[in-house]
Amino acid sequence: MGLFGGMMGNASRTDPGAAVKEFGRLLAQGEEIHAAYQLIRDSFLFTDRRLILVDKQGVTGRKVEYHSIPYRAITHFSVETAGTFDLDAELKIWLSGTAEPISKQFGKGVDVYEVQALLSTFIR
Repeated sequence: MGLFGGMMGNASRTDPGAAVKEFGRLLAQGEEIHAAYQLIRDSFLFTDRRLILVDKQGVTGRKVEYHSIPYRAITHFSVETAGTFDLDAELKIWLSGTAEPISKQFGKGVDVYEVQALLSTFIR
């Protein structure tokens, strides 16, 4: 991911193995990361049990919020593909009990169909 894409809030895919090294302490025994995406400092991880949003806060990023979303809490989601002039794809996830969705932008290098397939696989 280029610096400009990161500044614009676009996520890029990262290696799940690298994500395990960085975030392995968050995982339950036997839990596996299937896909990981990163913004400049923030990340989100698709495991076999939940979606984990990592929000690094402040100037130094030393304060970190880990938001764990069990797939059963996701009521529905939408994926919008990139267009001719709008080069970013968008993922929106609605959680039970909330009116506004969680929204993430993906750069042109991310296969948004893969993201949709991951959610379809894990949401039951």
